[in-house]
Amino acid sequence: MDYASSILGFLPGGRRSTGISQLLDKLEAYLSPAQVERVREAYEFGAEKHQGQKRVSGEPYITHPVAVADILADLRLDADTLVAAILHDVIEDTPTAKAEIASIFGQVVADLVDGVSKLDQIQFKNRQEAQAESFRKMLLAMVRDIRVIMVKLADRMHNMRTLGAMPPIKRRRTARETLEIYAPIAERLGLYAVKLELEDLGFRALYPYRYKVLERELKRARGNQKEFVGKIAETFKGALKKADIAGDVDGREKHLYSIYKKMRSKHISLNEMVDVYGFRIIVDSADTCYRVLGLVHSVYKPMPGRFKDYIAIPRVNGYQSLHTTLFGPNGVPIEAQIRSEQMHRVAESGIAAHWKYKTGGDAFGGVEHDRAREWLAGLVQIQEGGSSEEFLESVKVDLFPDKVYVFTPKGKILRLPTGATAVDFAYAIHTDIGNRCVAAKVDRRLVPLRTPLRNGQTVEIITAKGATPNPSWSTFLVTAKARAAIRQYLKNLKRGEALELGRRLLGLALDEFSLNLKKISPEELDVVAKELNLKDADELFEKIGLGERLAPLVARRLQPAKDDPEQHHVSGGPLMIAGTEGLVVTYAHCCFPIPDDPIMAYLSAGRGVMIHRQNCGNLAEYRKQPEKWLSVAWEETQGRLFLSEIQLEINNRVGVLAAVASSIAETETNIDQVQLEERDVSNSWLRIQLQVRDRKHLAEVIRTIRRMPDVQRVFRTLA
Repeated sequence: MDYASSILGFLPGGRRSTGISQLLDKLEAYLSPAQVERVREAYEFGAEKHQGQKRVSGEPYITHPVAVADILADLRLDADTLVAAILHDVIEDTPTAKAEIASIFGQVVADLVDGVSKLDQIQFKNRQEAQAESFRKMLLAMVRDIRVIMVKLADRMHNMRTLGAMPPIKRRRTARETLEIYAPIAERLGLYAVKLELEDLGFRALYPYRYKVLERELKRARGNQKEFVGKIAETFKGALKKADIAGDVDGREKHLYSIYKKMRSKHISLNEMVDVYGFRIIVDSADTCYRVLGLVHSVYKPMPGRFKDYIAIPRVNGYQSLHTTLFGPNGVPIEAQIRSEQMHRVAESGIAAHWKYKTGGDAFGGVEHDRAREWLAGLVQIQEGGSSEEFLESVKVDLFPDKVYVFTPKGKILRLPTGATAVDFAYAIHTDIGNRCVAAKVDRRLVPLRTPLRNGQTVEIITAKGATPNPSWSTFLVTAKARAAIRQYLKNLKRGEALELGRRLLGLALDEFSLNLKKISPEELDVVAKELNLKDADELFEKIGLGERLAPLVARRLQPAKDDPEQHHVSGGPLMIAGTEGLVVTYAHCCFPIPDDPIMAYLSAGRGVMIHRQNCGNLAEYRKQPEKWLSVAWEETQGRLFLSEIQLEINNRVGVLAAVASSIAETETNIDQVQLEERDVSNSWLRIQLQVRDRKHLAEVIRTIRRMPDVQRVFRTLA
């Protein structure tokens, strides 16, 4: 009896677990007996904890974690990872605590298991938030130890293999999640064999009918071409032999899901698909790859514009290969991939190809692992300051990067998603560079910051001391890192502005009780903040500024205890508005208030103070909440510009719109937006948004327009 058989566990009912037997046989090939024993102990521990639990298919639950470990054993991963794989559902599905796992199997295993576990203990608003938060936790655990995702990918692969037992709705949901998240992560980490199987299983489960039709049509299209792939492979082998080059040639049909994706993205039929057949030529070195490229181009003519050199410029996950599309026999397009043996190992196994055994432990190594680490480190920046759902969407964007390759002035290559702009480039170099970016040069020419970059361009970023990000950048940014940096900046900016506004609002409210903030100690403010479940006085001011706490109610709490809260001595004036308050004071777009307008303010939760004109029709909606109303007045605005809107009825005549714009320009007024609404054959309505200083400035614009012969009516918009 061999070692594996002698230590086998038994399932309830006396049945031997063939799964654990197969796993232990595999592990004997590359792990020490002591490490194999650890895996067996983990199996016994897991089997005991999952005792009585069954999968939807009816099998004992322990068969699933063993199958997950078996998948990882094929990648020859270390003992800690395999133990974590066997125990990966113990925290989630049994009463076992992380501390118990740490005490028996070590802290590393406990951290791996915890990283994979979902957050079922926390109550979320909905399933989407729970899924997103679990995903955030898993990815951030990957930053600490990349083996977390290896376990999760193997877990997902086995779940996909056994998906048939699930109800149809759950099948589709799991399949979609696999195609949107887990297959792209596998590709990003260079785990192509894993990626291909996840895509195939996901495609079959999500679109079973499309899968069958496409599979059937591909078989039909092959028809009498069963020997087609073999013949071309022999032709390549003969050419290699003649040139005295040692190499393997492998021919195959392209992956079903990749054919489907290309058909969808390019809106083409199967008959219009090119390079359905692929050939892989594996040789000894990068040098030989380029020799073989010339060789295959002499055997079959290359298709113009279909050559890619991923050896000189590797993909973001470290993948290297030469790709060329050729006109095969009878004009059938075929794709050839030429790579070295080392490149092939990386292409198939990614970071797992660099798993090295070291004395006293195991570790990933190699360039691919460094690239994966770099990507994971970027996730930490993406997740700061946003919700779990925003983080999940950002990572999805990051996982589908059709890439553009650009250069720094020093010749370093940066890979960015297609459509990335100069600002994306700046943030890709460093967050500080992005924050201080003021201009950009592409191939030594100044270009607008929103300019999309193209392959091969050299980009130089010009920065300035004291420069800050422009909130409008968020409308054209492509990379998740850049969008997260802008969001974090705006959040900090808004917090500072809200804090200052909250201090002013509370000061005004305290005036009603003949108090002011100077008379109230920081300790008293902190006590009230704690009573409201807030951290400190600063957070209290911030919440007041954002409209989430009402200043009059906070002011009452700050009165001396002997005072009667009903006895008010009103001495406070209105809140003064100057147009410099930033993100926490908003001017309503229903009535467009401008300086010198009689105004009223409404406290809107999360948005701060919303300014309306006193005769705005929408104020009627807020009359039911008088405690949220606020008296406001205009301060000296020092020539600042405010948005206003006018409406015009004009004659339909060629050039009238240009004439109106010219008249407005004569008053030194900027037009922000124009909307044309045709009324009938002879007349039209124009709606124009203008940037004006105050009511006097707006009156001047209206008088100028009114004098035009083709303008029948002009008036200011009011909701």
